[in-house]
Amino acid sequence: MSKSSQPAPVGVILAVDPARFAEVLMALQQAGLTVTSEQPILGTLSGTITKDRIPALEAVDGVESLNRERTIELPPPESPIQ
Repeated sequence: MSKSSQPAPVGVILAVDPARFAEVLMALQQAGLTVTSEQPILGTLSGTITKDRIPALEAVDGVESLNRERTIELPPPESPIQ
């Protein structure tokens, strides 16, 4: 499979059990997550993964919630009100 035919990664934000943060983090990485940010005290982290691997992340024991990152674009200030 060529690199150009691989699906593009999507951003995800996860809430995990803070008491097991390191353990859950390792399991998520083994499931394919590329971690971009960690907040162990809060029990949250973000990263990227291909869309088809999201169910594997949700199945990891210790994951409390998973949300896809969203991008919102606002029109420039000089644009007319819609």
